[in-house]
Amino acid sequence: MTFGLNKLSGFDNHKLISFVNDDNVGLYGFIAIHRGNNEFPAFGATRLWNYRSTNDALIDALRLSKTMSYKAALAGLKCGGAKATLISEGVSVSRNKFLKSYAEKVNYLSGRFITGADVGIDRGDVLYMRRFSKYIVGVKVDPVRFTVLGLLSAIKACSKEVFGSVSINEKSFALQGVGKVGSELLRNIYGKAGKIYVYDIDSDRLKTVLREFPRIKVVKSGEIDQLKVDFFAPCALSNCINSKNIKKLHAAVIVGGANCQLETDELSVKLQKKSILYIPDYVANAGGLVSVYDEYENGNLRIKRIEKRVKRIKNTVSKLIKLSKKNKTSPFIEANLLAESIIKKYE
Repeated sequence: MTFGLNKLSGFDNHKLISFVNDDNVGLYGFIAIHRGNNEFPAFGATRLWNYRSTNDALIDALRLSKTMSYKAALAGLKCGGAKATLISEGVSVSRNKFLKSYAEKVNYLSGRFITGADVGIDRGDVLYMRRFSKYIVGVKVDPVRFTVLGLLSAIKACSKEVFGSVSINEKSFALQGVGKVGSELLRNIYGKAGKIYVYDIDSDRLKTVLREFPRIKVVKSGEIDQLKVDFFAPCALSNCINSKNIKKLHAAVIVGGANCQLETDELSVKLQKKSILYIPDYVANAGGLVSVYDEYENGNLRIKRIEKRVKRIKNTVSKLIKLSKKNKTSPFIEANLLAESIIKKYE
């Protein structure tokens, strides 16, 4: 027997897809668990976004949860992947009531789903939801800090491959999105890198960033991904590399914090043919997941222990680059194959 759900983009024989709903607070959305087993839960952050439809929210949950499975596998974590996507348009009461209701819905899964902050959910929200659910993480650690630490590790590995040195001194960067992750990445490269170009859909955020980092150059919409720079760092939303802009990309390296950057998997091959080194987002931005998994696993905060685990991303990136050169494929294809082989071992 087949169902319409099976035909949706992103569906990959998911373990569980749950519709979360509370009319009293305007809660509508989905929790998708891609992989996991009886011993280890599935990890995936919660996204609150103005989706155009429930179908869009569901597809996003499906794609992102699969990405989380791959991210966990290549980061050496024993958890499965999941994702929650909530529709912001329906919120009809105070934010706290909305968050409380959602946290209580998470409890229904009895620990099979562990979640934290993504786009639209901040650390304050996480701390509040934790009062109602023990399955909320990111309370003791700041995942953003470690996401960027992982990105920097990936950037160094790419720099070594393309430019012969791990140093980013005088390297040019184009940052698409300066929200939580993008602004933290900017903070870490500012004063070291050469020219830094930024763009964000939020004009107020750009003004704030420009005041803090006056030597950056803000560019117009549609320009940030077309710049001829050493590093293009997508740190906004999904599908930022697509059929419309693939021919206009000129960066030497693409590595960023946004999830599901490729509109289709085939675009990784086109990037390879353009001699653009593309590192899959689920490899480069795994630092945040590593940090919250460490919090869940150990119940305490040990910065050096987390940093050591996150910095292994550099070795993973180097391994994928080596495999892609050996097999004459893209790092993205090699990452997919490696992740799937790891997942099969614990499924």
